[in-house]
Amino acid sequence: MAITASQVKELRDKTGAGMMDCKKALVESDGDLEKAIEILRKKGASVAAKRADRDAKEGSVLTKVLDGGKTGVILEINCETDFVANSEDFVNFSNFVLEVVVTNKPANLVELLSSELNGKKVETELTNIIGKIGEKIEISRFKLNTIENATYVDYIHAGAKLGVLLQVENTNSVSSDKVVATFKDIAMQAAAMKPLYLVREEVPTSVIEKEKEIYKEVLRKEGKPEQMLDKIAEGKINKFFQEVCLTEQIYVKDNSKSVRDVIAGFNKENSSNVNLTAFYRYHVVDENK
Repeated sequence: MAITASQVKELRDKTGAGMMDCKKALVESDGDLEKAIEILRKKGASVAAKRADRDAKEGSVLTKVLDGGKTGVILEINCETDFVANSEDFVNFSNFVLEVVVTNKPANLVELLSSELNGKKVETELTNIIGKIGEKIEISRFKLNTIENATYVDYIHAGAKLGVLLQVENTNSVSSDKVVATFKDIAMQAAAMKPLYLVREEVPTSVIEKEKEIYKEVLRKEGKPEQMLDKIAEGKINKFFQEVCLTEQIYVKDNSKSVRDVIAGFNKENSSNVNLTAFYRYHVVDENK
């Protein structure tokens, strides 16, 4: 049967698929709109299966702070190429997923994929966009937290490849604007300086012991006395903490202070007891995620 332009347009409006794909699906389904939609979805699933073993190292990071700062969300969605990451379809899909997280508050990726918003299921929309774009696309990870006596502070680096979300607690007695003004700079520090932990107490013992052994081996090769190795290695471990722990890092805006010093100064100035209790740093090219 002949397929009209209006039929193609209607299918395109419903699915977002390309004009030629819509026409082919309508021809295959003899003009049946619902069957054509199913054909396009199967095409998306087929593309997804074929691209499953491909690397999705591009994409974007999104953040959102709401409920007066008491809720914070960070989300990473990946694709294969930077061109697709900047496309309208990918951006719209990413924003849709972010709104699903905010609205439905899924506990994990499985729940997120099965969630719906305005009659659209995330898993179905994911299959559809894979079929339309022809690249592997995956929702990689997300974090959503709500704390009453807290202020979440976010930062997205230019290009949306890198984002940070800070969880700052005990903030009810302080102006939200003051908290954001100070901790936005700390969020930017976390983005730039790549901390792995918040405080030294979070560093696993196995990591510390491995670092010590490396230091001691290097010192042995340098001819240092065996009885001095533990003491020297301990000093180097403190330097290690300054590199990998956000609160112990040298503050990039004032190298006479640590991040911990900046927070202490904020509390002194505002007669407060705010505490940075967590940070989430998502980077689409981060091999340690």
